Amino acid sequence: MTNTVSSSNAPTATRSQAPLRRVLLLDAAASGALGVASAAGSSALDDLLGLPPGLLLGVGVFLVVYALGLVALARLATVPRPLTWVVVLGNTAWVLASVALVVGTWSGLTAPGAAVVLAQAAAVAVFAELQYTHR
Repeated sequence: MTNTVSSSNAPTATRSQAPLRRVLLLDAAASGALGVASAAGSSALDDLLGLPPGLLLGVGVFLVVYALGLVALARLATVPRPLTWVVVLGNTAWVLASVALVVGTWSGLTAPGAAVVLAQAAAVAVFAELQYTHR
């Protein structure tokens, strides 16, 4: 005979975390796509954006690894709240660093480069807000 008694917290926790899981997976998709584009196009994008190829390659690789981590986090049976905070704070730091890059003294950043950096910062800010809201 199969035991049908289960923990009442597990289904509720999984269901209540569904929005968070979706946001983590969307963040992973966006981060992974930007990471692949940055890494693969680092040599071609440097003149357009005004960012060194080495920086674009490094950021691209980081974003791909980050995306894989987000997928792994979203697939856990229960997404740990402390790890969600790490993602929210990391995304917030990314936004602040992106804005600092644009308003700072980076001499080589082009107008299209500033637009790309600010657009991705805005997207990351939305992800951070959604992850915070659904944590």
